[in-house]
Amino acid sequence: MPDPDGLRLIVIGPGRAGGSLARASLAAGHEIVGVLSRSGTDEYGPPLTWDDSLPEADLALITVKDEAVTEVAERLVGKMTAVPVAAHVSGFLPVTALSVLADDGVAIGGFHPLQTLPDVERGATALRGSFVAVGGDPLAVDTLRVLAVSLGMEPFDIEDSARPAYHAAAAASANFVVTSLAVAGDLLDSADLDLAVMRPLVERVVANVFEGGAGPALTGPIARGDIETVIGHLTAAREVSESVGKQFGLLAEATAIRAGREEDLKRWK
Repeated sequence: MPDPDGLRLIVIGPGRAGGSLARASLAAGHEIVGVLSRSGTDEYGPPLTWDDSLPEADLALITVKDEAVTEVAERLVGKMTAVPVAAHVSGFLPVTALSVLADDGVAIGGFHPLQTLPDVERGATALRGSFVAVGGDPLAVDTLRVLAVSLGMEPFDIEDSARPAYHAAAAASANFVVTSLAVAGDLLDSADLDLAVMRPLVERVVANVFEGGAGPALTGPIARGDIETVIGHLTAAREVSESVGKQFGLLAEATAIRAGREEDLKRWK
């Protein structure tokens, strides 16, 4: 079992995710024994090069974009003799994306923080109290759970087969909410109002979903079937701009389907 008071970590690809995890890990008392990046940064620990073997460490975190994970794993083959565990931070990719390292004798895993990381500073702070999806080989899972708990995170197990649906849910929970509020902000701008006036409403609605489920939390003219009001909303959105009108229409259509009001779509489209 790795030492929870002092893991030795290597960060590969210190962008927003990698930088956030590096900062949080340093604050938790862990050591960054090396950083592998295109820029050669030494912000979090000693810079490494692709030409050399990785230094002795408990865990190598591969924090690059999804499309680069397999390529990075291939470049690390033969260079991790002193590193027993490697993990990527993708929520979508299977742990087996690192299979070439497993063939090389490395325990592989996945460590996906269920949190938005808009920048390194806010990302490092946001990790505490967040959930994190963990999976992989037993040694990797043990090491990743130690890291998670030390960062104040709540780990939960996830199988590779569940990752696509899980990550789609994360995208819906985060990105779709942002899109909805962005459209609301555009409409409010046209009315010379600030989006801040919606904050208590939004926070209460979100609380309602987690307290009682999405079904009872869905209210408003679409759920009630007030078609003339919906048509008025669609008109107002189109008057702001063609783009806002299209986005509002798509969100309204999705809401109608969720509310079981698909027949109403024919009356406003």
